[in-house]
Amino acid sequence: MMKNIKFNIIKVLAFVLLASSCNDVLDETPDNRIEALDTPEKIAELLVGAYPDAAYVPFLEPMSDNAGDKGPSADTGIDFATTLNKRMYFWDDINDTDDDTPTNYWNRAYKAIAQANQALASIEALGGGSTYNALKGEALLCRAYAHFMLVSIFSKAYSSATASTDMGIPYVTKPETVLLAKYERGNVAQVYSQIQNDIETGIPLIKDEYNVPAYHFTKRAAHAFASRFYLNKGDWQKVIDHSTEALGTNALNVLRNWTTNYAPKTYSEQNYFYASSTDEPANLLLVSASSLYNRFHYSARYQMNSAIASKLFFGGNISGNDWSFGIYGSSDLYYNIPKFQEYFKVTNQAAGTGNAFVTYVLLSTDEVLLNRAEAYAMLGQFDKATTDINWSLSVKSDNYNPATDVLTASEIATLYQGFPTTTYTPFYGIPGASLPFVAAILDIKQTIFYNDGLRWFDIKRHNVELTHTDILGNSYKLPKNDNRRQVQIPESAQSFGIPQNPR
Repeated sequence: MMKNIKFNIIKVLAFVLLASSCNDVLDETPDNRIEALDTPEKIAELLVGAYPDAAYVPFLEPMSDNAGDKGPSADTGIDFATTLNKRMYFWDDINDTDDDTPTNYWNRAYKAIAQANQALASIEALGGGSTYNALKGEALLCRAYAHFMLVSIFSKAYSSATASTDMGIPYVTKPETVLLAKYERGNVAQVYSQIQNDIETGIPLIKDEYNVPAYHFTKRAAHAFASRFYLNKGDWQKVIDHSTEALGTNALNVLRNWTTNYAPKTYSEQNYFYASSTDEPANLLLVSASSLYNRFHYSARYQMNSAIASKLFFGGNISGNDWSFGIYGSSDLYYNIPKFQEYFKVTNQAAGTGNAFVTYVLLSTDEVLLNRAEAYAMLGQFDKATTDINWSLSVKSDNYNPATDVLTASEIATLYQGFPTTTYTPFYGIPGASLPFVAAILDIKQTIFYNDGLRWFDIKRHNVELTHTDILGNSYKLPKNDNRRQVQIPESAQSFGIPQNPR
């Protein structure tokens, strides 16, 4: 059993930047903070900031097989972005603290956790009860989600065989009450157990009573998160149950319909509707993050080049149709798919300065549907897996004809016949009959979630070996089980005693 490691997290939590309307309250001593947060309205306002308002896509996409080398002519025009993009492509550690970096995500996730914990403490001090149940449910889901993302990025992938010895991340459950508090890093098994407890306690309490539901844990968003969590644990029936709750009775109507709703739109309109539209039924949970990614994702050197575009988009899909995604850009120096829109908040009108924000999709029905399909496949329910696969393809393909393009289970099995059994090696193992369906699902996910950051999590979960190639033809490998799959713990946290991930 790995010895629990103590470290000082005060510097991590020193980065907590709370919602402006709650700053005065949360600058007070803990007892005074609890007393000041004395109404449901004040606690609800606090929970607006309990979601990690930082981007993980900019540093996870170049680590995955969604990126290739465009060559030296590609240039972000932003120094930190150029450094970030290059170092992550070669799986190097980076200590920059700018927006869009791992350190920033770590800090903002713990900021969100601090606010969730403050809300929970205030609810407890007020006696709880039905008046506060929905707020408690949201706070628990927020705390679970932020910790889940941290352990998914900064620790090894969950494995039942090694989780009790793999280093986790600190699971913080109380507001700061003393200076220089000590926290245990613990192990992945402990972190997962606490996440599961918060999910299972929180979901029954959630009520859909938000003014802008897409920015909160609604019931459907909470079930979508649970679907992803149990997918990582390999608990297939729970994946199916939570996915079905998130999708509702007519899943096809809540998917993102690229074929009819997006393809006719302009580039700018597609950017808006993908992530910024709260009316898009596929968007179950959104976050507005301080980010410059919209300014450099299309021009970064290690991003979508011709080889990646051909592999993911230009060759069509297994239904025999072309993808209905629009690839924009005059050449592979600028190839991109419209998924982001920047909002610039002016802080000094005279100087023309301010902060850039980008909205990111954290949870979607498209992901949930394919989580369920993978769970069905792992349980040998191939017809049900095939139905979900067909639903996904039907709203993502040009000229899709349900009378002729619907795939059968045997056709999918034939298409992926002979797929190498060594490509995907998750801890739970994939039955031979299930492998073609899992391979098909992961191929679809890689394409439709390009530049959403999700591919990296599938690579970790399935222990996929990667090879990155530079413009000169030199190859760089990330073998299975390589320690670089754990993004390095921020240098600021290391300086206060937290042990770094092994290299």
